[in-house]
Amino acid sequence: MRAFVLPTLLVLGLATFPLVAGIVDEPYFLGTISRLIIFAIAAASLNLITGYGGMVSLGQAMFLGIGAYVVGIMAHHGWTNGFLQVAVTLAVSALAAAFVGSIALRAHGIFFIMITLALAQIFYYLSLSSGRYGGEEGLVVIERSQFFSWMDVYSVYQFYAICAAALLICLYVQWRIIKSPFGHVLISCRENEKRARAIGYNTFFYKLMAIVISGMMCGIAGFLLANLSNFATPSYAYWYRSGELLIMVLLGGMGTLIGPVLGAFAFLSLEHWVASHTRYWGLVVGPLLIIVVLSSRGGIMGLIDALAARVRGQRS
Repeated sequence: MRAFVLPTLLVLGLATFPLVAGIVDEPYFLGTISRLIIFAIAAASLNLITGYGGMVSLGQAMFLGIGAYVVGIMAHHGWTNGFLQVAVTLAVSALAAAFVGSIALRAHGIFFIMITLALAQIFYYLSLSSGRYGGEEGLVVIERSQFFSWMDVYSVYQFYAICAAALLICLYVQWRIIKSPFGHVLISCRENEKRARAIGYNTFFYKLMAIVISGMMCGIAGFLLANLSNFATPSYAYWYRSGELLIMVLLGGMGTLIGPVLGAFAFLSLEHWVASHTRYWGLVVGPLLIIVVLSSRGGIMGLIDALAARVRGQRS
């Protein structure tokens, strides 16, 4: 039941936001929602390897930075065709993910985490020292990606539609992956990799492919983020951004399809609301997140399941 209700509510919610923005005459409200959607895509990409594959990474933000810099660098050289930029983003993200995965998968546990962190920091410092492309000041995206002649990417409504469509496509692709034999093997690697290897599966290949797919999804999030902010900065790839993505996954519900989306919306909304009232927002948000995670190991999705079970119990 949950597998049908929550995706339906998500689609309805995404369709409702533009209507609300039009009614209250605040179209730029959609810009804020677009940012939430972009980070929801990034969180969902991390969930593929962490929630389903059992590989905790602190380097996922590297792909966010890659996607952003692909847009910025290509626009800097006059290549603004959106389809070409998306293709290059997917290709570069896949190559980077394959490189990171081929190294990190030789280790396990905390060593895997530290290797992904170290490799992501290498990209961060490379972008920081790239004086030609802004260095620590970042790179201004001089023109947004262009897709069709009739499409105005500077329209908040049309750009929101692109972000919403990208989120739904990424979730659908992830759902198909998890329900496929590939996904079943990936989950078995999380549960008992030795057993999966013993019955003949090449677990290294399956986990590497999951990392590549995850990196490509996060690269798309970076592509959208650069277009939204008209900027590419090394901070997109910094380690604390990876930590935030991991928090979103844990908060929403690791190993669930919709959980990371809810986690991203909840975390960023709470952060924005608290930060608007005090600059010490971390002292407020941190304990609240700890309470949610400790009160329900399944995060927001765990709370929803517990509430649904209680309602069913009362009806019976």
